[in-house]
Amino acid sequence: MSSNAGVLHIRNRKDVIDFVNSNPVSRPGYKIILLALAGVFVDAYDFTSIGIGTAQLQEQFALSPVELGSLTAIMAVGSLLGAVFGGYYTDKFGRNKMFLIDLFLMVFAAFGAALSPNFGWLVFFRLLMGIGVGLDIPVALSFIAEYSNLKKKGSNVTLWCPLWFTAASATGLIALPFYLLDQHDYIWRWSVGLGGVFALIVLILRYFYMDESPLWAAQNLSLEESAKVLRKTYHIDVIVEPEAKQGSAASGKNKLSYKAIFQGKYKMRTLLASIVTFTQSMEYFAVGFYIPTISSILFGQGVIYAIVGTIVFNLFGALGGFLGSSLNTRLGARKLSLIGYIFAGTGLILMGVAGNIFVGVSAVLLAAFIFGHAFGPGSQGMTMATLSYPTELRGLGAGFGQGITRAGSILGFFLFPVVLAAVGLYNTLLLLAVVPVLGLIATLLIKWDPIGQDVENETV
Repeated sequence: MSSNAGVLHIRNRKDVIDFVNSNPVSRPGYKIILLALAGVFVDAYDFTSIGIGTAQLQEQFALSPVELGSLTAIMAVGSLLGAVFGGYYTDKFGRNKMFLIDLFLMVFAAFGAALSPNFGWLVFFRLLMGIGVGLDIPVALSFIAEYSNLKKKGSNVTLWCPLWFTAASATGLIALPFYLLDQHDYIWRWSVGLGGVFALIVLILRYFYMDESPLWAAQNLSLEESAKVLRKTYHIDVIVEPEAKQGSAASGKNKLSYKAIFQGKYKMRTLLASIVTFTQSMEYFAVGFYIPTISSILFGQGVIYAIVGTIVFNLFGALGGFLGSSLNTRLGARKLSLIGYIFAGTGLILMGVAGNIFVGVSAVLLAAFIFGHAFGPGSQGMTMATLSYPTELRGLGAGFGQGITRAGSILGFFLFPVVLAAVGLYNTLLLLAVVPVLGLIATLLIKWDPIGQDVENETV
């Protein structure tokens, strides 16, 4: 590879990778990263929007705790399926095609869920919505990684987490006007339906402004096609050297298999990323998703307490996520995860033991849990799963990580209302403290950190 006066000469796939890894993100690249993050915002909104109205939903459809847990868990089941299959197909067919397919599915599912006449239809549309989210997140994180240079990959990918908590907080802000308009029984329908509007807006913007990832193009298309992507993204003249043209067809057409991320040097990386994504997901979806329910228990029954709790507590998650992203390059994903696990585990233990002494103590400890979770494992798990593999395996790695995340969320979604009904809030939180403790132990034992690692050019 050679470059002078705005002209880039490429001879092989490695030249494309080296250029992207060593150059600042371009203005079009930033737009694509923002569109990818906008999709994450919609994903998070869809996951959490129904949480505020769970009490009204439970009353309207006469749901038992098991049925409520099943309803919230079914979206995670769909997301698991979407992530596993989506991770495979995003590597096979490209990032951009999958980006449009998954959002179309989310638009349809959000409107269907909002209009559901009964429990059965709501379960069906929540399943479809989960599949869309599961497809979207691995593609979004792969896009962000492949449009960022080596120095900024970790911090840019980690931005998905504060966007998630911002979206969760936004569900409360969006629900508030409907509460003030005395739409208490239908808040969950308005909140879920607006997710379809947001997804439609992002879908239209993606259709007009997104392009294929330059690294995926280098791996799977010809060098001429890769050059077109670089020209459009970086506004430079790219010349494919004559000697490269005959061999420009990419070598990335080999049959893909999840087995690849469990072999050789990838085995321990996959194990660590899986443990972090599973434990952070279980602790969040057993506590963070049910913030509206917990707020009502702590501060009083009524939709307004659920709304205010959703807004305030998730802001601590957004703050922790942004801080974790800003420190990612300096401290690395592993160290941030360790610190976050300590915060989260301590918050749950103290809340379980002493939270019932005074409501203010419970509020502070819950905020500490959300902050620590977002600062550490909540943001860094998917960063590990995305950045531990080269381009040809990144969709598989991110998809598997998202699948494991959803396995944890299924347990968290389902178990919290069931255990809460059996043993009460504080004992439930005390039992859940074992989850961050297990994550802490695993992260101490497995010493891998992808931040700053050039996984595209590793030797075997």
